[in-house]
Amino acid sequence: MKRTHLPFNGLRVMDAAARHLSFTRAADELAVTPAAVGQQIRALEDTLGVVLFRRNAKGLELTPEALAGLDALREGFLKFEEAVQRMQAGQSSKRLTIAAPRDFTESWLLSKLAQYHQQNPDIQFTLLAIENDLDFTQANLDVAINYTDDPGNHEAITLSDGLMVTVGLPDSPEVFIGWPNAEYEADIPIILHVAHAGLAITAALNGLGRCRVPLILAKKLIENKELQQFGSITESEMQYWLMAPLPQWRQKKVKALTAALTADLESEV
Repeated sequence: MKRTHLPFNGLRVMDAAARHLSFTRAADELAVTPAAVGQQIRALEDTLGVVLFRRNAKGLELTPEALAGLDALREGFLKFEEAVQRMQAGQSSKRLTIAAPRDFTESWLLSKLAQYHQQNPDIQFTLLAIENDLDFTQANLDVAINYTDDPGNHEAITLSDGLMVTVGLPDSPEVFIGWPNAEYEADIPIILHVAHAGLAITAALNGLGRCRVPLILAKKLIENKELQQFGSITESEMQYWLMAPLPQWRQKKVKALTAALTADLESEV
């Protein structure tokens, strides 16, 4: 059944004017001028084909036609408010669904989530691995982390600095481990290809060679002297981006998580 087009602005003005029986006080409530209230009421009367208000010696009074629909109108506004509250309930929920590359989750994200959980013990996480293109609707994601040079149309903030480093064991052979986003010169001898930077680091830890990976993934291993840095640190256009479509990005729980994940980034550089 085709729904009737409802003049919501006019109905909202009618409700305010009916409660106050005054265009002036209704205008104060709605932060508009009394003339604007009068225009909305006249337009609504024209649309409905009925008279809603009459003036008498004491001021405004509702016509029988207006009174006949007033209770249902107010009940409808209460239903609208309830609907909005239900739709917004997810913003205050204690569950976050996050998609991220496996290596980034293991090397960086899990420790950050552990710190965040200590301060927010009621929060629950669902972590998904990014395998292909992101689909926020299908996966019901709140936020995602992706390794890319362009976050696209999503709202986004970078979690890394784009720095790359070559690492390996101190006595590792001068051969290299490749992965899809590895940046090597054409003549570099690559003896092993793996699925992602995390596996490249694991292979390096097992003495299979050296790998060039995002510094954010290898920094702790270098600091703990589990891996050695070879050569200088270089820049890359690829970075880890925290991203989401605008509706998800505006959620209070996503804003809180974003603040927590980015709070110490400057000190980590």
